[in-house]
Amino acid sequence: MIRIQDLTKITDYEWEIPQTFRHDMRVPVRIFATRTLLEHIASDKSLEQAVNAATLPGLVGSIVVMPDMHQGYGFPIGGVAATEFPSGVVSPGGIGYDINCGVRLLASSLQAEASAPFMNTLATLLNQYCPSGVGKEGVVNLNLPELERLMREGSRWAFKNGYATESDLARTEEGGCVEGANPAKVSDRAKTRGRTQIGSLGAGNHFIEVDWVEAVLDQDTASIFGLREGCLVVQIHCGSRGLGHQVCTDYVQDFQAAVHRYGIDLPDRELVCAPMDSPEGQAYLGAMRAAANFAFANRQLLAHSARRAFEETFSAKLKGWQLVQVYDICHNIGKIETHLVDGTRIKVCVHRKGATRAFGPGSPDLPPEYRQTGQPVLVPGSMGTASWVLAGTEMSMQNSWGSSCHGAGRMMSRSQAKHEIHGEDLRRTLEKQGIQVRAGSLTGLAEEAPSAYKDVDAVVETVVAAGIARKVARLRPLAVVKG
Repeated sequence: MIRIQDLTKITDYEWEIPQTFRHDMRVPVRIFATRTLLEHIASDKSLEQAVNAATLPGLVGSIVVMPDMHQGYGFPIGGVAATEFPSGVVSPGGIGYDINCGVRLLASSLQAEASAPFMNTLATLLNQYCPSGVGKEGVVNLNLPELERLMREGSRWAFKNGYATESDLARTEEGGCVEGANPAKVSDRAKTRGRTQIGSLGAGNHFIEVDWVEAVLDQDTASIFGLREGCLVVQIHCGSRGLGHQVCTDYVQDFQAAVHRYGIDLPDRELVCAPMDSPEGQAYLGAMRAAANFAFANRQLLAHSARRAFEETFSAKLKGWQLVQVYDICHNIGKIETHLVDGTRIKVCVHRKGATRAFGPGSPDLPPEYRQTGQPVLVPGSMGTASWVLAGTEMSMQNSWGSSCHGAGRMMSRSQAKHEIHGEDLRRTLEKQGIQVRAGSLTGLAEEAPSAYKDVDAVVETVVAAGIARKVARLRPLAVVKG
């Protein structure tokens, strides 16, 4: 186990494991955390995983990990790594099983106080129109050619079929479509798993949540984002369902042989990888991008369903119920981006696993209205706690590969949470707080209890103090739908 005393303190919010810590490290590890958060982090193997990840061929700069860091598969969740394009490696473990798990935020001008009498109806309709649960079917069922078209087009497919607006696409990372997707590199098994799941939420930590804007910290930026104090917003957190999980499973297995073919020596077999310019690397990138586009389309259809629930609940009763997209961001993805490394701008593959892109002001990758503010950064809290809307900064471009935290971060395993927390007790506690709960499983509810997660406010304070994001607004929950 790596101890806190093994780390070099840079500031109260930034630490480093130097490249000299272990002979096989190719780059240092930079950690954004307070001392208190580090004590939680040091209780699992996530720091060791970050050091192991620092051995991958083609790495540049530093491995970066966020304050919501915890143990994952191979890479720590909350980790960001960049490998030089095209000769560096791509690692499925550095992207994750739920490819393009992400969050979408929709905003209304509907006052929370006025909507309170209708919240029970709204929660029921959201639960009805947004299928959730393990293996649950979605709102559309596609044949194979149409599924492959969706994997190439992402949210553009949803737009062509009446499920999206032009504004939705503009306010989605990559415009809702990652170029270079290759459905032919997605296995038949993955396609079978995903074909019936489009427009569904899934289970685990995925959710749809109705919140109200409790506080605005930056009025000008919030106004540009479309956020008004006291108004309702909706968060949608989900990913690529069984299709993305199967893509990762397939390529983790395939890459076990690839590392031997390319003479790559790894301290952990979960770090399997392949050079991006190899046939194996190209196949995975094509499949991963196809799964990412599936996830964009999936969240877009869920947004369409959420709008339907809002319309049926409020259209005849209150004004301002229309949901306008704020942004949609990825948490688990590998992206080819240009960054400044040792004074030179180079192309790299940025692996973000449980981390959010946080591009600063002026980025041409953002819609025009957000280029003056920086990218919206969506940080959902654990169920029943606050969530945050932040904005990316120039400092994030310099110090963290244009990235920030993605949530509170687990502090307790799912099995431990199920053992220590009773789902029915948790439901009653949340409802006493005025939060409507729709959950398919009380066991699943217990897994996602607030006590199983770090303090999201402490995580946000860390990234803000480190300068890699800034506060825009704080949200509080009114209703939550979980699988």
